[in-house]
Amino acid sequence: MKDALSSASNASSHAPSHAAVQQEQLPEDTRVLRALIVVEHLAAAGQPFSLSQLSARLHIPKATLTRMIDSLEALGYVTHIPDSRGADRGITLGPRATQLALTMLANSTFTRSCRALLRGLVDVLGESCNLTVLDGDAVLYVERVETNEPLRLHMQPGMRVPLHCTASGKLFLSQMAPAERALVLARMQLKAHTYRTFTDPTLLGAELDRLASRGLGIDNEEFVRGMVAIAVPVRKPGGIGVLASLAVHAPTARASLDDLLKNVPKLKETAARLAPLLHADATPQR
Repeated sequence: MKDALSSASNASSHAPSHAAVQQEQLPEDTRVLRALIVVEHLAAAGQPFSLSQLSARLHIPKATLTRMIDSLEALGYVTHIPDSRGADRGITLGPRATQLALTMLANSTFTRSCRALLRGLVDVLGESCNLTVLDGDAVLYVERVETNEPLRLHMQPGMRVPLHCTASGKLFLSQMAPAERALVLARMQLKAHTYRTFTDPTLLGAELDRLASRGLGIDNEEFVRGMVAIAVPVRKPGGIGVLASLAVHAPTARASLDDLLKNVPKLKETAARLAPLLHADATPQR
């Protein structure tokens, strides 16, 4: 979602960011605009930053930036992510920023276009499909279209689900660099939601390695008993990096995991068509 919201690429580590250039052009008393630039930079980055990193990139004195971050955190627009030892790992967008983004998207052409693509996929597959993004240490539902079948799992945009036991969550984890994945898993509580949930970090790590080689996310009754799901990535231009996850869910009374896996080509086709909606630099697929 961070790419979709900011429509910006990650800042280069060797050149001033767009936000930094803007910052240098602002009068000293424009504190509100400075705060917006901080939020915009975090949205574009897609990763946490330390106070020192933000100060250097945005050319804001540390003392000034500290006061600004404290105010933004009190309002819920940014938050600090701790590492496995409880130490501060970095600053990232907070829940209020995410909710603001969802409200904006709900009234945009993005939502209409996204729902149209998901509706077409649901009509073909006959099962509920959803678009999700990584939001901190959870999966955030951005859009979802339900099947007309009476037996289905009801989920709504704005809901969050765990990373370690959902198809989209396992996809996001599997696509992370090893060091980043280790940090995320170390912070998480691997709670058992069903008897199939991976609660052992070593076993989960092996499962994620297998999924990484396949480029898929799989939930085999790990989140909700009697429900299976698969997910494919919506990738950035060039195929490097994951913008979002596209998933299909089904009750085992109607479809097996193998049945869902037969639909991977169709999911990937729709994911390629979703990419331009999420990234300004993506090339539309026809």
